[in-house]
Amino acid sequence: MADKLAELRSLRQQALAGGGEARVAAQHKRGALTARERLALLLDEGSFEELGSLARHRNTDFDMAERRFPGDGVVTGFGKVDGRRVAVYAQDFTVLGGSFSEVQANKIARVQDLALQAGVPVIGLNDSGGARVQEGVGSLAAYGEVFYRNVQASGVIPQISLIMGPCAGGAVYSPALTDLVVMVDGTANMFLTGPEIIKQVTGEDVTSDELGGAWVHNQRSGVAHFEAANDQEAIALAKRLLGHLPQNNAEDAPQLVTSDPPDRADAALDAIIPQDDDQPYDMREVLDRICDAGSVLQVGEHYAGNAITAFARLDGYSVGVVANQPSVLSGVLDIDSSDKISRFVRLCDAYNLPVVTLVDCPGYLPGVQQEYCGVIRHGAKVIYAYAQATVPKLCVVTRKAIGGSYVALSSKQMGNDIAFAWPTAQIAVMGPEGAARLLNRKAAAASGDPAKSDQEFIARYREKFLNPYQAVDLGQIDEVIEPSQTRWRLIKSLELLRTKVQANPAKKHGLFPV
Repeated sequence: MADKLAELRSLRQQALAGGGEARVAAQHKRGALTARERLALLLDEGSFEELGSLARHRNTDFDMAERRFPGDGVVTGFGKVDGRRVAVYAQDFTVLGGSFSEVQANKIARVQDLALQAGVPVIGLNDSGGARVQEGVGSLAAYGEVFYRNVQASGVIPQISLIMGPCAGGAVYSPALTDLVVMVDGTANMFLTGPEIIKQVTGEDVTSDELGGAWVHNQRSGVAHFEAANDQEAIALAKRLLGHLPQNNAEDAPQLVTSDPPDRADAALDAIIPQDDDQPYDMREVLDRICDAGSVLQVGEHYAGNAITAFARLDGYSVGVVANQPSVLSGVLDIDSSDKISRFVRLCDAYNLPVVTLVDCPGYLPGVQQEYCGVIRHGAKVIYAYAQATVPKLCVVTRKAIGGSYVALSSKQMGNDIAFAWPTAQIAVMGPEGAARLLNRKAAAASGDPAKSDQEFIARYREKFLNPYQAVDLGQIDEVIEPSQTRWRLIKSLELLRTKVQANPAKKHGLFPV
């Protein structure tokens, strides 16, 4: 028995050592932590229960028989974050470059299955050189096992991916299938084909960071939702995100105790909208003044800046916020912002987070390129997401709600529960200049002074339509409120809607305009 125990303890020590001191030192030299160091930061002390620590590959080809490490390059198991259960896996770059193998897939799939059965979130810490080439098609099939489980868990349990090193080829699809992606600047990259292959095939010269670094996927592609300066910041972000999400789709997100009074009024909001309709203002300031102090966490902050999507809290309750950003492209809807908004609304709906929408949008972005690239199809995603969502939906029109953007962004027709407007709201089919060109053309031509005629028409149009009161008459807006009272009105409305029950028609699934 003593021999058997000694063998077991030796294997466990090997598993804890990863790829050895030299490889751990190399990991630290590139500014990265090891898999176990990352998990120690993420999980509550003493809560980690590891599974599969002794599993090793069985491949004997290409000198692999001599390169068998307990754990096989990934650490998997369960633990707690702030007292709440989570499933975790962390790829270990110090072991065979974290290369993805059949054993890795078995271990990750095992915790995915258990997480789905137990109803707890999955957090994946990705740091891998790619598929283990020595295993051939077995390594490719291994990816498929994980992808399938990503899809089955989607919308049932939260899935968060932290990209903390290389993530290339087929490996990129697993994070892309999860709910939220965090990338570490300087060490993380994601791409389907690397710089060498691209240069060979297309002749383009590009570095790994230029091709798929954290900034690229946060600003240009939208694949990632957060950029972190280092491993520690990425892990802190993951923990903060978990605080906004429930354990699963049958539960509610945790409420936090807040010292911010629910009936707090903010007089600065009464003067935040500029006198000139064409002058921008920062919607982020509006959100900070309405939501619990310090609670706003933007999702996809650097992508499609004309739209803001964020987690926040109102009286300690987690909510999803969608808002137009007038300081970027006047807050118009375009292809990228439509994708950003629709995905976020669906994320909130999946995990029972009320959606609060702040509208200041002059409409959809016109242009040949937008039409050619499918702004109709992408814009339809916003309509679909809001109409399908069954969570409480609140809307505040702060200024412009023009044309199709008014309908799409949480209008009554999209199933909105309570709609507010500020006195500065302008709800109309089109802007006054466009209306003049359409409706006053003949009168202007016959007047002898077209410019004066248009000015008079625009003045009448503004008085009649560019206010919230016609929408109130028609029941499209429930109440015109003082901006300073917005926080209190939203909190009271959410209190009413907390027990909302709504179900969509029974069906296998709809056809989302992807």
